[in-house]
Amino acid sequence: MSGDLLLLLGGIGLFLFGMQTMTTALRELASDRARGLLAGFTRTPLSGALTGAATTAAIQSSSATMVMTVGFVGAGLMAFPQALGVLYGASVGTTFTGWLVLFVGFRLKLGVIALPLLFLASLIALLGPGQLARAGRGLAGFALVFIGLDMMQAAMAAWEGQITPASFPDAGPWGRAQLVAIGIAVTMLTQSSSAGVAAVLVLLSGGAIGFEQAASLVVGMHVGTTFTAFLAAVGGNRAVQQTALANLLYHIAGGLLALVLIDPFAAVLARETLGNDAQLALVLFHTGFNLAGVAVMLPLTPAFAALIIRLLPEREEARPSALLDRRLLSDSAAALDVSGRVLQEVANALFAALAAALRDSVPHEALANAAARAAEELEEVQGFVARIGVSEDDERGLSRLNAQLQQLDHLRRLQYRATQAARLRRAARTDRLRHGVRLLAGCLERHAIEGGDGALEARLARLETRLARIEARVRHSVLRHPPHVLGLTVAEVMQVADALRWLRRAATHVQRIVHYERMAWTPPGSPAEPPPDQATARAAVAQGDGPE
Repeated sequence: MSGDLLLLLGGIGLFLFGMQTMTTALRELASDRARGLLAGFTRTPLSGALTGAATTAAIQSSSATMVMTVGFVGAGLMAFPQALGVLYGASVGTTFTGWLVLFVGFRLKLGVIALPLLFLASLIALLGPGQLARAGRGLAGFALVFIGLDMMQAAMAAWEGQITPASFPDAGPWGRAQLVAIGIAVTMLTQSSSAGVAAVLVLLSGGAIGFEQAASLVVGMHVGTTFTAFLAAVGGNRAVQQTALANLLYHIAGGLLALVLIDPFAAVLARETLGNDAQLALVLFHTGFNLAGVAVMLPLTPAFAALIIRLLPEREEARPSALLDRRLLSDSAAALDVSGRVLQEVANALFAALAAALRDSVPHEALANAAARAAEELEEVQGFVARIGVSEDDERGLSRLNAQLQQLDHLRRLQYRATQAARLRRAARTDRLRHGVRLLAGCLERHAIEGGDGALEARLARLETRLARIEARVRHSVLRHPPHVLGLTVAEVMQVADALRWLRRAATHVQRIVHYERMAWTPPGSPAEPPPDQATARAAVAQGDGPE
């Protein structure tokens, strides 16, 4: 008996480890495509539900789907009602595992075939490069899932006749409540509703529990999968908290609906409509009540979103860096989405204050305050970006990371120049620089209002070139003529040259900020530029906070 118990525990462990390995590999393989699907097709709650279901079924992880979605919401790429649609679809996508276990694990009996498959997959994972190694790890996880399932079935077969439905709470109202609580506890303990559903299918196939008992356990697992995410959201940013609360309330409502549907499904099974196949009935029940929940909630999405916002109101964050939630670091793309949004907001605030100071030819107190806030925010962003881990073969991720590091570097340099009040005043009040000052102020204002684009970047590049020519002419004139010939004192000549250099370098930093901002916001699925060396970029940021 103790050997059978060890076999059962080992089977559960292999199943859990296999699911984790397979999910991680699938997420790495399909993350960019999944992000492209979510970003490209999520326009309404209905399209969000469809893409959420497809994405979750593909990567076998509703939590990964939700992290990507929270990243989109935090970055302003997706509205909260659209995110609710993804949440609905993710719950449907998780039911794919039950179908996989039923038809591949129980019908095809892949436990023995999975052993040589595991050997082959391990060789690929160990010897293959990049994406091929990931595919090998995914295949190895797939094999472990069914080896573990086979071990669980073998262990339960030894207890056939000893563990019966009478060993569990009955299918009455009180018994169902107890079974739901057991399902919640199991999911919270194993951190996987998929493992719980697989175990219930094993118990059901061995006659250890009846359909109504199995269905009640599955309902508990459906609800239990939300509690860990809800607890983890405590202390997170508003997007994370709202999504976690919506997920919890939606799953509780879906669980209550599922309890109502247990008896109708049991009646259909009793009439042998499904060939008296309790396992098929259970998987159909799991998918069916999730689909029913989506059908009920889609028309109610605006009201549901309003309820969540009422319970957790949007708050005006005093600092953009409040969006930098460490929970998003589990998905590098989602983390880059949010850090990019923060960098954009810091740039907008600094640009607006600098434009106002240039227009009025006076460094306002508002500019000093904006520069001080920018320095604090950039420190927060640098600490967050330093913790984002991107795989070496993820070219698009590396390109986005490098772009943000470069953007961060130029923002810090521009922030330093914004503190040089005397140079700014001199540049704004020098006649020969007045046109360039107006052009730079106009570009800064346009970015703060409309954001950066290719036309603005090109305009800034032309301004930078023009200022470089003016600087060269000024230097040439000063070298060829004594200052008194130009009607200037030596100090005035030096001041003009210094103001010109300040203006040109400020324009250079603004142009590079706009350029790298566009690189960092490349839409999901688009080709990435070859990424420069990360170490060089990080070193540039680390050394970029002093005078040039």
